[in-house]
Amino acid sequence: MLCLIAFGCSSEKKSDAYGQFEATETTISSEVGGKVLIFSVEEGDVLEKEQQVGLVDTTKLSLQVRELRAKLKAVQSQIENVNANVEVRKQELELARTNLNRVQAMHEDGAAPDQKLDDTRARVETLKKKINALQTNKQSIRAEVNAIQARIDQVLNQLKDARIVNPVDGTVLNSFVEPFEVVRQGQPLYQIANLDTLELRAYISGAQLPSVKLGQRVQILVDSTAETNQQLSGKVSWIASEAEFTPKMVQTKEERVTQVYAVKVRVSNPNGVLKIGMPGEVNFVNR
Repeated sequence: MLCLIAFGCSSEKKSDAYGQFEATETTISSEVGGKVLIFSVEEGDVLEKEQQVGLVDTTKLSLQVRELRAKLKAVQSQIENVNANVEVRKQELELARTNLNRVQAMHEDGAAPDQKLDDTRARVETLKKKINALQTNKQSIRAEVNAIQARIDQVLNQLKDARIVNPVDGTVLNSFVEPFEVVRQGQPLYQIANLDTLELRAYISGAQLPSVKLGQRVQILVDSTAETNQQLSGKVSWIASEAEFTPKMVQTKEERVTQVYAVKVRVSNPNGVLKIGMPGEVNFVNR
């Protein structure tokens, strides 16, 4: 009889904390708008990082790139024309300077009037200004070339973004679109989470807080059958710095109105036993 009583009391002992399992869920959205031509994502699929899972129609973007490149070529040809004009003006300037030297010598000998000398000097200055104007025009054309090239790079980046590439390893939790649907930029496509490791978010009292430390190994209990539990090992990965009221998921009203501290315990889930939202129990001290 004493043995039965002792066993009954031990089986009714409560765990140190209770909570639910959660994972870091990532929502993948479309980076460009358009018709989804390819989309091979279904709930439960295990995806690898950098795996391409879809494609948004890129026809309009490809046409934009073709148009911009044609415009770029036309503008670049203007630079060639300016360079040719600059060379012509430089040759004219060289001849004008030679003529100015000749007229100055004649003027010093009294063989050329003042007006002739002034006109020759004016010709030299005019050619200098024309060359400077052409150089300034070339700078503005180069600025236009840079602007067009930047626009091409932008559209090429959009073409790259039209490829739907999975950014993280994980399991698809929800899929929100189907092939050939038209999506807008930023529209969610699917939700994914790495289920190899889950975190049990549990709540402890202020009295328990001093005995709980980051990195501490703890015992985790999850339901195996209606009467038995499965024991796992976990590690404390986060401890809240401020108290809060116990959330509604805790069973009794008396516990829900008390202030507690949230903790997260990281638990390996190699066999997929743990599920998001599954309840779990934590024991910080082996009993």
